[in-house]
Amino acid sequence: MADSNEVKKLTPGQQKMIRWFTRHYSRANVWLYRKTDGRWGGRFQGGAPVMLVTMRGRKTGLERTAPLIHIPHGEGILLVASQGGLAKNPTWYGNVVANPEISVQVGASHRKMIAREVDDARKAALWPTICNVHPDFDVYQQRTDRNIPVFECLPL
Repeated sequence: MADSNEVKKLTPGQQKMIRWFTRHYSRANVWLYRKTDGRWGGRFQGGAPVMLVTMRGRKTGLERTAPLIHIPHGEGILLVASQGGLAKNPTWYGNVVANPEISVQVGASHRKMIAREVDDARKAALWPTICNVHPDFDVYQQRTDRNIPVFECLPL
């Protein structure tokens, strides 16, 4: 008998639907957040705080912005490339790996930062802080076979 707490993997159809929704929701969220300095679009469902992360696209060189969960950590922030536990990393992950200088907007505040992907030991140490802000990250990690990447970002 299966454990009632067991997290089920997403079907390909569910993953496609989540990617479509996320793409469109993110565009609207970025627009709304910018127009209101985060008064609208400043929280995800469930209450997790949102920030806007702007990076340079690895293929186009154009600026790309993603609304991500805001996880403060010391003088910096943490980025979690969970994409809700989908099978592939989010597009922004490859952009940040290729171009680690990012800009972060939290409310009306803007900061330039440098992102560094952490190793597994550092991720394990940071995971309680990450899940304290948004407990569903544990579910996302269980939902996928990939090791969800984490970045530590420090001010430039």
